[in-house]
Amino acid sequence: MLCCKRFPIIACLLLLAFWCYSTFAVAATIKIGEINPLTGRLAKQGSEIHQGVAVAVAEVNDRGGLNGRQVELISRDDQSQPDVAISRAEELCGWKKVVALTGGYNDSLVGPISEVAKKYEVPYVASASLQKQLTQRENPYFFRVANLHGFVQPLCGILSESLRPQRLALLHTATPGSTEFARDLRSCLQSRGIAVMLMEKFRPGTPDFTPLIAKLASMNMDVIVSSGFFADHLLLVRQLKENRVSPKAYIGPFGIAYESFVREMGENAEYLYSTFAWNPGISNPGTEVASKDFVERFRSMFHREPNTTNMHGYTSTRAVLAAMQNVLHQKKPLTGPNIRQSLAELDLVLPMERVAFDKHGDPHHYQHLVVQIQKGKFEVVYPPERSTASAIYPMPRWSQRK
Repeated sequence: MLCCKRFPIIACLLLLAFWCYSTFAVAATIKIGEINPLTGRLAKQGSEIHQGVAVAVAEVNDRGGLNGRQVELISRDDQSQPDVAISRAEELCGWKKVVALTGGYNDSLVGPISEVAKKYEVPYVASASLQKQLTQRENPYFFRVANLHGFVQPLCGILSESLRPQRLALLHTATPGSTEFARDLRSCLQSRGIAVMLMEKFRPGTPDFTPLIAKLASMNMDVIVSSGFFADHLLLVRQLKENRVSPKAYIGPFGIAYESFVREMGENAEYLYSTFAWNPGISNPGTEVASKDFVERFRSMFHREPNTTNMHGYTSTRAVLAAMQNVLHQKKPLTGPNIRQSLAELDLVLPMERVAFDKHGDPHHYQHLVVQIQKGKFEVVYPPERSTASAIYPMPRWSQRK
């Protein structure tokens, strides 16, 4: 009799336990990881990638998450050091059990992370990776939204079709990505009849470019392409002015197309060329509304204008989230192999690019635009169908400027 009286209570407790378990299972968050250099020599760029990642996660969560489940972003700092990057990847993949990875800046950090991701079969979509070797290795879990081809082709185009320099200098830093860029650009230019008269490497953070400038002046170079970085351009351009060396064009594919560079250089930034894949007001045709929404959300979260590096973080994360959403729509579990397959089949139109990957994980449609700084603004000067202004070439000599 006592057993019968207790039965309804036990049944209720079991029902409550089942309801709680079911509710938890449905509402459980989906964990993704990001590893970026938030401190150390690459902290500025890594922080910008992180901000773009955060916007993408906030966007999907504000829309109700993935099939009603919120996305939990677990961020880690690799301190701009490869060994730390490996440790952080081991933590996220092995202990935190994230289902995917995003973020990443610089191939010296992205490469080690990709190997850990492969070991744990965790898909990794890198935000900023260029080195060709990384996608030539057998790693079905590695994808990226950028590559060198997207830089080389538009620069080769404007140099061979519009500027056609007689004496071209190609400078690059002693880093794998910059060196590969210089080699690929030289090869493309030579195939189109443009000779590179000087190809010279320098150390990132070089404190004095005077000897190199003397060499450029003695060879009477009319166009300088330098694949250095933000600080390298600041110093090299200033010392070109100090030494009254006036090339017809100065092109810096990395590090110039940022508002912070224009503010730092002031009027000396005028007429310089650079590239970007996206900028506020300049997006993949047909994505203007989505681009505007991204800009507004970014402003509300970080109280400044976004840049192309922020957009790379956003794009890689949107690719991860879209792939996971597709897996859930197919009523499959969010396993590494299922997400990897979904990424391989992805075709997603975003403000920076149409995201689709080849069999190696490289993007099919990543393409930069060539821009020139005119009156403090970035004007697209190549390709012609995307141009917002005509290129000013040759740029005025230093002595002719105010």
